[in-house]
Amino acid sequence: MFAVENISMEVEPAINESSSSLSSSGSSCGHWYVRYGVCIACKSMVNKRQGRAFDYLVQGLQLSHEAAAFTKRFTTEFYCLNEKKLHLVLDLDHTLLHSIRVSLLSETEKYLIEEACSTTREDLWKLDIDYLTKLRPFVHEFLKEANEMFTMYVYTMGTRVYAESLLKLIDPKGIYFGDRVITRDESPYVKTLDLVLADERGVVIVDDTRDVWTHHKSNLVEINEYHYFGVNGPEESKSYTEEKRDESKNNGGLANVLKLLKEVHYGFFRVKEELESQDVRFLLQEIDFKLLTKDA
Repeated sequence: MFAVENISMEVEPAINESSSSLSSSGSSCGHWYVRYGVCIACKSMVNKRQGRAFDYLVQGLQLSHEAAAFTKRFTTEFYCLNEKKLHLVLDLDHTLLHSIRVSLLSETEKYLIEEACSTTREDLWKLDIDYLTKLRPFVHEFLKEANEMFTMYVYTMGTRVYAESLLKLIDPKGIYFGDRVITRDESPYVKTLDLVLADERGVVIVDDTRDVWTHHKSNLVEINEYHYFGVNGPEESKSYTEEKRDESKNNGGLANVLKLLKEVHYGFFRVKEELESQDVRFLLQEIDFKLLTKDA
């Protein structure tokens, strides 16, 4: 077993497993896991590595393509067998919450600044970075229940500073997401499961924007956009602030998505002997088909 200082729990089991396999087989080191130019397994200096950086998990960490594929497969098998968990990738903006720059608030919305700074509301916050953030109804219940079925990631096109400010509101103790926070610092143009260390057959995505997931739409559960503030909202309808109401807590976007996630989780683990062949992408297709035929 390799004791790697400050290594993430996301990769340590896979590193230990791959290193043990190499040792028992007598194979030469393939420098799969490299940190700051040093191979974690054999301690050799490694130049011009081909692979992908995973700095969001461990600063300076780089995985070769073989290491990434192995880690994804191993991690999914490990969590499925030991914790009965899949992986869930969650967007932030318009999925779990809605944020607006204070300077963009309309005159009729400025009363919310005072409410956010008071102790009367736990769903509205003013951030140090001059944003006002409204949590989506049911978000705390959603995260608590989803955490029992999934290992969760946050994936946002916002900056890391912005993401960390928001996570202080929804996950202040790091119970749900830990270091599993991917931002535009790692992925500036599109979102990709290449950065998520889990096999795609065991990953569900919840996002309000379909187009950013160029290659992984079959893993996606598209949630309706949450627009609390008026800016950039749908032109054909008033914002929640204008109507002085909010999305339904028990029948809104997150509550309905949670029901679907429970169905996916149940379907995946229903037959233990079939775990190795299960795929959330097929389950999502089946559920979508059932919903379509039900509404027809």
